[in-house]
Amino acid sequence: MRKLSIVAVLSLLGMHSCKGYENLPVQAFQNRLSSDGAAQLLDVRTPEEFAAGHLPGAINIDWQADDFLPAVQAALDPSRPVLLYCRSGRRSAAAAGELAKAGFSPFNLLGGILAWQEAGLPVTTYEVERFCTPSGAPLEIWLIKHGSLAIAYKGLSIQVDPVAGYGKPTDYAADFPKAHYVLVTHEHGDHFDPEVLSILGGQVITNARCAQMLGRGSALANGEGMDICEGIHVDAVPAYNTTEGHLQFHPQGRDNGYILSVDGFRIYIAGDTEDIPEMAAVKDIDVAFLPCNQPYTMTVPQCIAAARMVKPKVLIPYHFGQTDISGIPAALPEIDVRLRQMQ
Repeated sequence: MRKLSIVAVLSLLGMHSCKGYENLPVQAFQNRLSSDGAAQLLDVRTPEEFAAGHLPGAINIDWQADDFLPAVQAALDPSRPVLLYCRSGRRSAAAAGELAKAGFSPFNLLGGILAWQEAGLPVTTYEVERFCTPSGAPLEIWLIKHGSLAIAYKGLSIQVDPVAGYGKPTDYAADFPKAHYVLVTHEHGDHFDPEVLSILGGQVITNARCAQMLGRGSALANGEGMDICEGIHVDAVPAYNTTEGHLQFHPQGRDNGYILSVDGFRIYIAGDTEDIPEMAAVKDIDVAFLPCNQPYTMTVPQCIAAARMVKPKVLIPYHFGQTDISGIPAALPEIDVRLRQMQ
C-alpha cells in the first residue's frame, strides 16, 4: 500500500468533519476567517503563549483551565462558527471536540500557529488586559498604543480612537476584525483617522465635530449617553484643558471622554483632558484610562489627583509620550496601577 505523507494525511483530515468539528488546513482556515464576518477566533493556549504572539483578533481561553467550557460559553455565541487553534493543533482539536458536544460549530487549525507562521501569515503581540463582568462574562481590552484601545466582549469588537500611525504603525485590516462600534474622542490626528474608520466599519460614536468631518456617525455631546446594543451603554463626559496657555488644545465643551458600561463593567476612557472638576462625578469605575502628557493633557501630579477623584479599581495611564510615569503606583497604593506600553 502506498504510504501517505504527513501533509497528505493532514489535508485529508481537513476535508472531513471529525467528531462534530472540522479540521482546516492553513489556507482554508485563513479563507474562512477572512470571509466569514460571523466567525469567532479562539486561542486555547496558555496566557503566556498568547502574550508571546497570537493570531490577530483572537481571544484567549486556556484549554487546560478548569473553567474552560463555562468561560467559552460566557464569551462566545454558539450560533456563530468558532475557529480555534493552539501551538500544533492537538489541544485545539481536543477543545473543538468539547465545544462540538456543547453545541458550538468548531473549526480547528491543522498544525496550529506553527503552521500559520510557516505559511508566512501574521501574528501580533499587543498586550491584553483580561477582566470579568459582574455576570462572569470575560472581557478583554487590547492595549494598542497611545490613545488606541480595542475591547472584545462576547464576539463584539469595540475600537477606541483607532489610528494607523503615530509612532507605532498599526495595520488594522490585518491585525483586527471588523469593528461593531468605534468610539472617537476628538479630531486630533492621534485619535481620529478617517481611513482607519473606513477599514474597520461599524457604528461610529463621536463628538459633533468629528461626525461633521466624517460625514457619518452618532454624535454625543458632554452629558449625553446611548445604549449601543443590549447590555452595553456609553456616556460622553467632558474632556478639556484648564491650564492657561493650553486651553486651545482641547477647549471646554468640544471633546469627549467616555464611560463605557459593558454588562455592568465600567470603563472610563478619559480622552485628552486635565484633572477637571467633573471627574468627581465619575463613580464606580472598574478600569480607568487617564492621559499623562503636558502640555496637551495632564502632568503626573494631575494624573494622580484625577485618580484620587475617580477612585477606579484599576488605573492604566495612557497617552503619555515621553513622560516619566514610574512614580504613579507608589503615589496611589489604594489603586491597582498597571504601567503598560501606551506611549
